[in-house]
Amino acid sequence: MRQINGYLFPEGLYFHTDHTWVREEPDGSLTIGMTDFYVQNAGDTTYIDLPEEDDEIVQGETAGKIQSSKWVGKLVSPVSGTVRLINEDLEDDFMLINRDPYGAGWIMTIDPSDWDDEQHRLMSDESALNRFVEDEVRKLEADDGS
Repeated sequence: MRQINGYLFPEGLYFHTDHTWVREEPDGSLTIGMTDFYVQNAGDTTYIDLPEEDDEIVQGETAGKIQSSKWVGKLVSPVSGTVRLINEDLEDDFMLINRDPYGAGWIMTIDPSDWDDEQHRLMSDESALNRFVEDEVRKLEADDGS
């Protein structure tokens, strides 16, 4: 598990700038969830509106809504494809995202439509993640007036 500036980024995942992660599954599907950066900065997740199974989602476009004690925003899809499965456990317990963002708090799995191209638009190497986290921390500090 990599730790960058106090935030956890597991090896083998891809990361999108809207604080989502992507994991390739052995069957070719992709699992999507929220990052530890989101968890630490957005506060407790209070609501999530997920797409339906069989919905088409597009990389960089809104796939749902997510709300926390500090943030209301769009759930931006890190990849394109067809939603295979949503994490129905989140309907009963949004806090799974906060307690286990890279495990039980996963959001959905999809059958990708253009993974070979889209994975190159995501971050996976440590140097890109370091730059991204540094930029995001600077934005947070500027927002806090620090």
